[in-house]
Amino acid sequence: MRRTTIAVTAAAALALSACGGGEEGGDEEVQTGDEDSFTNELTFGTGGVAGTYFPLGDELATIFEENIEDVSVTAIETGGSADNLGGIFQEEMQLGLTQNDTAVMGVNGEIEDLDGVALDNFGWIANLYPEAAHIIVREDSGIESIEDLEGQTIAVGDVGSGTRAISDAILSAHGIEEGDYTAEVADFGTSTDMLADGQIDASIFVVGVPVAGLTQLAASTDVALLGIEDDMTETISGESGAESYDIAADAYDFLDEDVTTVSVFAALVASTTQVSEDLGYEITAATLENAGDVTLEIGENITEENALTGIGDIPLHPGAERYFDEQGIDLP
Repeated sequence: MRRTTIAVTAAAALALSACGGGEEGGDEEVQTGDEDSFTNELTFGTGGVAGTYFPLGDELATIFEENIEDVSVTAIETGGSADNLGGIFQEEMQLGLTQNDTAVMGVNGEIEDLDGVALDNFGWIANLYPEAAHIIVREDSGIESIEDLEGQTIAVGDVGSGTRAISDAILSAHGIEEGDYTAEVADFGTSTDMLADGQIDASIFVVGVPVAGLTQLAASTDVALLGIEDDMTETISGESGAESYDIAADAYDFLDEDVTTVSVFAALVASTTQVSEDLGYEITAATLENAGDVTLEIGENITEENALTGIGDIPLHPGAERYFDEQGIDLP
Protein backbone atom coordinates (compact mmCIF):
# COMPACT_ATOMS: atom_id res chain seq x y z
CA MET A 1 0.00 0.00 0.00
CA ARG A 2 1.32 3.42 -0.93
CA ARG A 3 1.24 5.79 2.00
CA THR A 4 2.60 9.29 2.40
CA THR A 5 1.59 11.62 5.19
CA ILE A 6 1.27 15.36 4.64
CA ALA A 7 0.23 18.18 6.94
CA VAL A 8 -1.77 20.81 5.06
CA THR A 9 -4.41 23.18 6.40
CA ALA A 10 -6.99 25.01 4.37
CA ALA A 11 -6.15 28.18 6.26
CA ALA A 12 -2.68 28.15 4.71
CA ALA A 13 -4.35 28.98 1.40
CA LEU A 14 -4.70 32.55 2.64
CA ALA A 15 -1.03 33.12 2.00
CA LEU A 16 -1.49 32.10 -1.61
CA SER A 17 -4.63 34.18 -2.02
CA ALA A 18 -2.62 37.29 -1.24
CA CYS A 19 -0.56 36.44 -4.31
CA GLY A 20 -3.62 36.20 -6.55
CA GLY A 21 -4.45 32.52 -6.00
CA GLY A 22 -8.10 33.29 -5.27
CA GLU A 23 -10.70 36.01 -5.23
CA GLU A 24 -13.50 36.89 -2.86
CA GLY A 25 -17.06 35.92 -3.64
CA GLY A 26 -18.76 32.96 -5.25
CA ASP A 27 -17.51 33.18 -8.87
CA GLU A 28 -18.12 29.73 -10.36
CA GLU A 29 -15.85 30.20 -13.39
CA VAL A 30 -13.11 27.57 -13.38
CA GLN A 31 -9.54 28.70 -13.91
CA THR A 32 -7.57 26.64 -16.40
CA GLY A 33 -3.84 26.26 -16.65
CA ASP A 34 -1.48 26.43 -19.61
CA GLU A 35 0.52 23.56 -21.07
CA ASP A 36 3.57 24.39 -18.96
CA SER A 37 1.58 24.09 -15.72
CA PHE A 38 -0.04 20.73 -16.48
CA THR A 39 1.53 17.60 -15.02
CA ASN A 40 1.12 13.84 -15.19
CA GLU A 41 2.75 13.33 -11.79
CA LEU A 42 -0.23 13.61 -9.48
CA THR A 43 -0.47 13.91 -5.71
CA PHE A 44 -3.84 12.66 -4.51
CA GLY A 45 -5.17 14.06 -1.21
CA THR A 46 -7.32 11.53 0.66
CA GLY A 47 -7.93 11.48 4.45
CA GLY A 48 -6.99 9.56 7.58
CA VAL A 49 -6.06 5.88 7.28
CA ALA A 50 -8.84 4.73 9.65
CA GLY A 51 -11.58 6.27 7.49
CA THR A 52 -12.74 5.53 3.95
CA TYR A 53 -10.91 8.24 2.02
CA PHE A 54 -7.39 6.84 2.30
CA PRO A 55 -8.05 3.23 1.27
CA LEU A 56 -10.38 4.38 -1.52
CA GLY A 57 -7.87 6.96 -2.75
CA ASP A 58 -5.13 4.35 -2.70
CA GLU A 59 -7.22 1.98 -4.83
CA LEU A 60 -8.21 4.75 -7.25
CA ALA A 61 -4.55 5.75 -7.60
CA THR A 62 -3.77 2.18 -8.69
CA ILE A 63 -6.69 2.20 -11.12
CA PHE A 64 -5.45 5.44 -12.69
CA GLU A 65 -1.92 4.16 -13.10
CA GLU A 66 -3.12 0.90 -14.62
CA ASN A 67 -5.54 2.51 -17.10
CA ILE A 68 -3.92 5.81 -18.07
CA GLU A 69 -0.65 5.95 -19.97
CA ASP A 70 2.31 7.91 -18.59
CA VAL A 71 0.70 8.98 -15.32
CA SER A 72 1.93 8.47 -11.76
CA VAL A 73 -0.39 8.96 -8.79
CA THR A 74 0.63 9.07 -5.14
CA ALA A 75 -2.18 8.84 -2.58
CA ILE A 76 -1.34 10.74 0.60
CA GLU A 77 -2.88 10.83 4.06
CA THR A 78 -4.39 14.26 4.91
CA GLY A 79 -6.90 15.86 7.24
CA GLY A 80 -9.66 15.42 4.66
CA SER A 81 -11.93 17.60 2.54
CA ALA A 82 -10.82 21.15 3.32
CA ASP A 83 -7.18 20.07 3.48
CA ASN A 84 -7.45 18.57 0.02
CA LEU A 85 -9.17 21.60 -1.49
CA GLY A 86 -6.54 23.84 0.11
CA GLY A 87 -3.77 21.61 -1.22
CA ILE A 88 -5.19 21.81 -4.75
CA PHE A 89 -5.58 25.58 -4.36
CA GLN A 90 -1.89 25.85 -3.44
CA GLU A 91 -0.96 23.47 -6.29
CA GLU A 92 0.57 21.03 -3.80
CA MET A 93 -2.02 18.40 -4.82
CA GLN A 94 -3.69 17.73 -8.13
CA LEU A 95 -6.47 15.33 -7.07
CA GLY A 96 -8.54 15.24 -3.91
CA LEU A 97 -11.50 13.60 -2.19
CA THR A 98 -13.98 15.96 -0.58
CA GLN A 99 -17.45 16.16 0.84
CA ASN A 100 -19.69 17.87 -1.67
CA ASP A 101 -20.93 20.37 0.92
CA THR A 102 -17.35 21.39 1.76
CA ALA A 103 -16.58 21.82 -1.94
CA VAL A 104 -19.63 24.06 -2.37
CA MET A 105 -18.44 26.14 0.57
CA GLY A 106 -15.00 26.36 -1.05
CA VAL A 107 -16.42 27.57 -4.36
CA ASN A 108 -18.48 30.20 -2.55
CA GLY A 109 -15.65 31.37 -0.28
CA GLU A 110 -17.38 30.09 2.87
CA ILE A 111 -14.83 27.69 4.34
CA GLU A 112 -14.00 28.73 7.89
CA ASP A 113 -10.63 30.51 8.29
CA LEU A 114 -10.37 31.39 4.59
CA ASP A 115 -11.73 34.90 5.08
CA GLY A 116 -13.98 34.88 2.00
CA VAL A 117 -11.42 33.39 -0.38
CA ALA A 118 -13.12 31.44 -3.18
CA LEU A 119 -11.25 28.32 -4.26
CA ASP A 120 -11.45 28.64 -8.01
CA ASN A 121 -9.02 26.13 -9.49
CA PHE A 122 -10.71 22.77 -8.96
CA GLY A 123 -13.40 20.95 -10.87
CA TRP A 124 -15.75 18.04 -10.20
CA ILE A 125 -14.82 14.65 -11.62
CA ALA A 126 -17.52 12.42 -10.09
CA ASN A 127 -19.65 11.73 -7.06
CA LEU A 128 -18.43 8.50 -5.48
CA TYR A 129 -20.68 7.48 -2.57
CA PRO A 130 -22.81 8.82 0.29
CA GLU A 131 -21.04 9.66 3.57
CA ALA A 132 -23.10 9.20 6.71
CA ALA A 133 -22.70 10.99 10.02
CA HIS A 134 -21.86 8.39 12.67
CA ILE A 135 -22.58 9.53 16.24
CA ILE A 136 -20.72 6.95 18.30
CA VAL A 137 -20.84 6.43 22.09
CA ARG A 138 -19.84 3.65 24.44
CA GLU A 139 -22.78 1.46 25.36
CA ASP A 140 -21.99 1.90 29.07
CA SER A 141 -21.86 5.71 28.85
CA GLY A 142 -25.47 6.33 29.81
CA ILE A 143 -25.81 8.55 26.74
CA GLU A 144 -29.02 7.58 24.97
CA SER A 145 -29.78 10.61 22.80
CA ILE A 146 -28.03 13.51 21.12
CA GLU A 147 -29.46 15.85 23.76
CA ASP A 148 -27.46 13.85 26.33
CA LEU A 149 -24.25 15.03 24.67
CA GLU A 150 -24.54 18.44 26.35
CA GLY A 151 -21.67 18.84 28.78
CA GLN A 152 -19.74 15.90 27.31
CA THR A 153 -16.38 15.68 25.53
CA ILE A 154 -17.00 15.04 21.84
CA ALA A 155 -14.61 14.35 18.96
CA VAL A 156 -15.89 16.60 16.17
CA GLY A 157 -13.49 15.79 13.32
CA ASP A 158 -9.95 16.53 12.29
CA VAL A 159 -8.49 19.90 11.31
CA GLY A 160 -9.16 20.28 7.59
CA SER A 161 -11.93 17.69 7.46
CA GLY A 162 -15.53 18.24 6.36
CA THR A 163 -16.88 16.59 9.49
CA ARG A 164 -16.84 19.67 11.74
CA ALA A 165 -19.53 21.58 9.85
CA ILE A 166 -21.86 18.57 9.97
CA SER A 167 -21.07 17.98 13.67
CA ASP A 168 -21.91 21.62 14.42
CA ALA A 169 -25.18 21.39 12.47
CA ILE A 170 -26.26 18.20 14.25
CA LEU A 171 -25.49 19.55 17.72
CA SER A 172 -26.97 22.98 17.01
CA ALA A 173 -30.24 21.45 15.80
CA HIS A 174 -30.49 19.77 19.19
CA GLY A 175 -29.83 22.99 21.10
CA ILE A 176 -26.17 22.25 21.85
CA GLU A 177 -23.92 25.14 20.87
CA GLU A 178 -20.19 25.78 21.12
CA GLY A 179 -19.35 26.08 24.81
CA ASP A 180 -22.04 23.58 25.81
CA TYR A 181 -19.56 20.74 25.34
CA THR A 182 -15.81 20.13 25.10
CA ALA A 183 -14.68 19.72 21.49
CA GLU A 184 -11.88 17.27 20.76
CA VAL A 185 -10.28 17.83 17.35
CA ALA A 186 -9.01 14.47 16.11
CA ASP A 187 -9.02 12.20 13.11
CA PHE A 188 -11.35 9.22 13.04
CA GLY A 189 -8.72 6.66 14.08
CA THR A 190 -7.58 8.75 17.03
CA SER A 191 -11.17 9.41 18.12
CA THR A 192 -12.05 5.70 18.17
CA ASP A 193 -8.95 4.98 20.26
CA MET A 194 -9.90 7.77 22.66
CA LEU A 195 -13.46 6.46 22.90
CA ALA A 196 -12.20 2.95 23.66
CA ASP A 197 -9.93 4.35 26.40
CA GLY A 198 -12.69 6.50 27.92
CA GLN A 199 -10.89 9.76 27.12
CA ILE A 200 -13.92 11.14 25.29
CA ASP A 201 -17.65 10.54 25.60
CA ALA A 202 -18.63 10.53 21.93
CA SER A 203 -17.28 10.79 18.41
CA ILE A 204 -19.09 12.33 15.47
CA PHE A 205 -17.61 11.46 12.11
CA VAL A 206 -18.80 11.61 8.50
CA VAL A 207 -17.61 8.50 6.67
CA GLY A 208 -18.70 5.84 4.21
CA VAL A 209 -20.80 2.90 5.39
CA PRO A 210 -19.48 0.58 6.67
CA VAL A 211 -16.20 2.03 7.92
CA ALA A 212 -13.51 -0.39 9.03
CA GLY A 213 -12.42 1.77 11.99
CA LEU A 214 -15.84 1.41 13.64
CA THR A 215 -16.00 -2.32 12.92
CA GLN A 216 -12.61 -2.71 14.60
CA LEU A 217 -13.66 -0.58 17.58
CA ALA A 218 -16.86 -2.59 18.05
CA ALA A 219 -14.83 -5.82 18.15
CA SER A 220 -13.17 -4.73 21.40
CA THR A 221 -15.57 -2.16 22.89
CA ASP A 222 -19.36 -2.20 23.26
CA VAL A 223 -20.58 0.83 21.33
CA ALA A 224 -23.84 2.32 20.08
CA LEU A 225 -24.89 4.70 17.31
CA LEU A 226 -27.21 7.56 18.22
CA GLY A 227 -30.02 8.23 15.76
CA ILE A 228 -31.54 11.52 14.62
CA GLU A 229 -35.30 12.11 14.64
CA ASP A 230 -36.91 12.85 11.27
CA ASP A 231 -37.87 16.42 12.13
CA MET A 232 -34.29 17.09 13.19
CA THR A 233 -32.87 15.72 9.92
CA GLU A 234 -34.96 18.32 8.10
CA THR A 235 -33.54 21.09 10.29
CA ILE A 236 -29.99 19.84 9.77
CA SER A 237 -30.56 19.62 6.03
CA GLY A 238 -31.68 23.24 5.94
CA GLU A 239 -28.55 24.35 7.79
CA SER A 240 -25.95 22.19 6.08
CA GLY A 241 -27.36 20.62 2.91
CA ALA A 242 -26.92 17.13 4.37
CA GLU A 243 -29.75 14.72 3.56
CA SER A 244 -31.58 12.17 5.69
CA TYR A 245 -29.94 8.74 5.48
CA ASP A 246 -30.49 5.35 7.13
CA ILE A 247 -27.50 3.28 8.22
CA ALA A 248 -28.76 -0.24 7.58
CA ALA A 249 -28.86 -2.68 10.48
CA ASP A 250 -26.60 -5.10 8.62
CA ALA A 251 -23.85 -2.49 8.21
CA TYR A 252 -22.42 -3.28 11.64
CA ASP A 253 -22.77 -6.41 13.77
CA PHE A 254 -23.75 -4.43 16.89
CA LEU A 255 -26.82 -2.85 15.26
CA ASP A 256 -30.25 -4.41 15.77
CA GLU A 257 -32.15 -1.93 13.57
CA ASP A 258 -31.59 0.82 11.03
CA VAL A 259 -30.25 4.10 12.43
CA THR A 260 -31.45 7.39 10.93
CA THR A 261 -28.77 10.03 10.45
CA VAL A 262 -27.75 12.52 7.74
CA SER A 263 -25.34 12.17 4.85
CA VAL A 264 -23.42 14.17 2.30
CA PHE A 265 -21.58 12.84 -0.75
CA ALA A 266 -17.92 12.03 -1.25
CA ALA A 267 -16.65 13.39 -4.55
CA LEU A 268 -13.45 13.24 -6.58
CA VAL A 269 -12.17 16.63 -7.74
CA ALA A 270 -9.15 17.66 -9.78
CA SER A 271 -7.09 20.78 -10.30
CA THR A 272 -7.99 22.79 -13.36
CA THR A 273 -4.61 24.55 -13.42
CA GLN A 274 -2.46 21.41 -13.22
CA VAL A 275 -4.67 18.62 -14.63
CA SER A 276 -5.30 19.09 -18.34
CA GLU A 277 -8.65 18.56 -20.03
CA ASP A 278 -7.35 15.39 -21.69
CA LEU A 279 -6.05 13.93 -18.41
CA GLY A 280 -9.23 14.97 -16.60
CA TYR A 281 -11.20 13.10 -19.28
CA GLU A 282 -9.10 9.97 -18.79
CA ILE A 283 -9.40 10.17 -14.99
CA THR A 284 -13.19 10.45 -15.28
CA ALA A 285 -13.34 7.50 -17.67
CA ALA A 286 -11.01 5.38 -15.53
CA THR A 287 -13.04 6.12 -12.39
CA LEU A 288 -16.44 5.23 -13.82
CA GLU A 289 -15.43 2.43 -16.18
CA ASN A 290 -13.27 0.55 -13.65
CA ALA A 291 -15.33 1.03 -10.50
CA GLY A 292 -15.72 -2.74 -10.36
CA ASP A 293 -12.04 -2.94 -9.40
CA VAL A 294 -12.70 -1.07 -6.15
CA THR A 295 -12.72 -3.69 -3.38
CA LEU A 296 -14.42 -1.49 -0.77
CA GLU A 297 -18.18 -1.92 -0.46
CA ILE A 298 -18.78 1.72 -1.33
CA GLY A 299 -17.42 0.98 -4.83
CA GLU A 300 -20.91 -0.24 -5.74
CA ASN A 301 -22.09 3.38 -5.63
CA ILE A 302 -19.60 4.62 -8.25
CA THR A 303 -21.71 4.77 -11.41
CA GLU A 304 -22.44 7.12 -14.27
CA GLU A 305 -26.01 7.35 -12.96
CA ASN A 306 -24.76 8.79 -9.64
CA ALA A 307 -21.78 10.71 -10.99
CA LEU A 308 -23.34 14.19 -10.86
CA THR A 309 -25.38 13.74 -7.68
CA GLY A 310 -24.64 16.52 -5.20
CA ILE A 311 -22.66 18.71 -7.60
CA GLY A 312 -24.62 21.86 -6.69
CA ASP A 313 -22.56 24.99 -7.38
CA ILE A 314 -19.36 23.03 -8.02
CA PRO A 315 -18.04 23.48 -11.57
CA LEU A 316 -17.22 20.44 -13.68
CA HIS A 317 -13.62 19.82 -14.63
CA PRO A 318 -13.39 20.44 -18.41
CA GLY A 319 -12.28 16.84 -18.96
CA ALA A 320 -15.21 15.46 -16.97
CA GLU A 321 -17.58 17.75 -18.86
CA ARG A 322 -16.34 16.35 -22.18
CA TYR A 323 -16.69 12.77 -20.92
CA PHE A 324 -20.26 13.22 -19.68
CA ASP A 325 -21.22 15.06 -22.86
CA GLU A 326 -19.92 12.17 -24.97
CA GLN A 327 -21.88 9.71 -22.84
CA GLY A 328 -25.08 11.69 -23.40
CA ILE A 329 -25.44 12.51 -19.71
CA ASP A 330 -27.39 15.67 -18.96
CA LEU A 331 -25.04 18.29 -17.56
CA PRO A 332 -25.98 20.64 -14.70
